[in-house]
Amino acid sequence: MTTFAAAVASRLPTSLVGSAAVVLYPRFEPELRRLADFCPPGSTAVDIGGWYGPWSRRLARRCDRVVTVEPVPHLAGHLRRTLPSNVRVVQGAATDRDGSTVQLWLPQGDEGDRGVSSLERRDIHAHCVEVESLTIDGLGLEGVDFVKMDVDGAEVAALRGAAELLRRDRPALLVELESRLGPVAPAITLLTGQGYAGWVLPGRRWVPLAGFDLPAHQARTEHLVHQGLLRRAFVPRRTRYINSVLFLPEGRVPGAAAA
Repeated sequence: MTTFAAAVASRLPTSLVGSAAVVLYPRFEPELRRLADFCPPGSTAVDIGGWYGPWSRRLARRCDRVVTVEPVPHLAGHLRRTLPSNVRVVQGAATDRDGSTVQLWLPQGDEGDRGVSSLERRDIHAHCVEVESLTIDGLGLEGVDFVKMDVDGAEVAALRGAAELLRRDRPALLVELESRLGPVAPAITLLTGQGYAGWVLPGRRWVPLAGFDLPAHQARTEHLVHQGLLRRAFVPRRTRYINSVLFLPEGRVPGAAAA
């Protein structure tokens, strides 16, 4: 949610960000409109990094049960008040450690609304808050069919904290990976080592990640990240900035046995 949030938060009052996210976010992430390709109806889903809830709200329409993990306290409160009753909101940062606290870094003057908070400090970050650290395995979930993860560079730790769930349930995962935030290879290597294969959606068809140079693509299109809200909302799909990777167990393809 990094790129959309930074654009929209600079142009709208904080109180309107959530509504704008629900309406406009599918234009930035067409993967959100393709849930039928990887998330079975009536399933259980986990949204790691809920922000203002564009993914959680869509998932709640399709799934019987959604668990949303959000580290920013006031955003977690907003989600509890506004999401449907089949969504459970857990406040905390998904890592590979239960029961401790971690530093969540934010830009100057931002309390989490811009969607660029991270456990990994970057040059945009000026202050931090202490938040609870948790593991997805520690939530006691069973029968999970889909996991969406947006943790701004902390993917490896969050995936390690979900290792048992991935081994047992073999869910589909949609992971935001951005080479401008750090190397993407460690997360990809971790998942391929667990029998997953990656897919991306550069157009109307999913293509294997193995044949798509994600870092090179992101280097070519990173300028789109810094464009204004309206320009980015109407960028043709063929030229958009791709940062979402769908991981499926090897042998499974998008659309198979999901609709």
